[in-house]
Amino acid sequence: MAHTREEKIEALGKVIDTLDILRVKCPWDRKQTNESLRPNTIEEVYELCDALIASDNANIKKELGDVLLHILFYSKIGEEKGEFDICDVAEALNAKLIFRHPHVFGDTSVSNSHEVEQNWEQIKLKEKGGNRTVLAGVPAALPAMIKAYRIQEKAANVGFDWENRQQVWDKVNEELSEFAAEAESMDSARMEQEMGDVIFSIINVARLYGINPENALELTNRKFIARFNYLEAQAKARGRNLKEMTLAEMDEIWNEAKTALK
Repeated sequence: MAHTREEKIEALGKVIDTLDILRVKCPWDRKQTNESLRPNTIEEVYELCDALIASDNANIKKELGDVLLHILFYSKIGEEKGEFDICDVAEALNAKLIFRHPHVFGDTSVSNSHEVEQNWEQIKLKEKGGNRTVLAGVPAALPAMIKAYRIQEKAANVGFDWENRQQVWDKVNEELSEFAAEAESMDSARMEQEMGDVIFSIINVARLYGINPENALELTNRKFIARFNYLEAQAKARGRNLKEMTLAEMDEIWNEAKTALK
């Protein structure tokens, strides 16, 4: 349902008022700190990601509300400390959006989204209090796959990239060969390094072909879980235990799952 700008502002104001009351009257809300909320924030973001990948709009709405609550909560704590409030957060965000979109709010011309991304990285280097190096904006705590993808994106946006995406396949084959060579000697430390290179090169393939590897892998995870659950359920229905079945027997049911769960 569409709402007017005034209705949206009013609704947000109600949530802020409710949080103000809870901060005073609810023992749990009153004792929360940035440190205590952080683990819950991470959990809420992951729950939002689950809803997004499932295209579950009802849950997307719910989880967005939970994430918004955390944003307002941190802003409230900042206000109590006399550091900042939600207005400061919003104003800083608005200023950043305008500064980083000179092709919309300034005289810069761009012809496609790739040029926007390239400009974005250059602008961030010039921004007051911004990144001092191209890769400085990649959070150290990011999961490794997401971090690799963001590293590659940022490097590409300043021109460090393949001339054409077909070239990346030579790199993939090179890294696979190097891993295979180390696997012959079973040197675990070297194998680990080379496997990292293999995965990094595959992430590069995904990026160059416009695929987010994190999303792609999660879709495969979910597909595997669904098929394995089918295998497990079918084995149980037939009075069998997976540990006692041969691989050929399990493969037969697995192939059934591939057909049944399309």
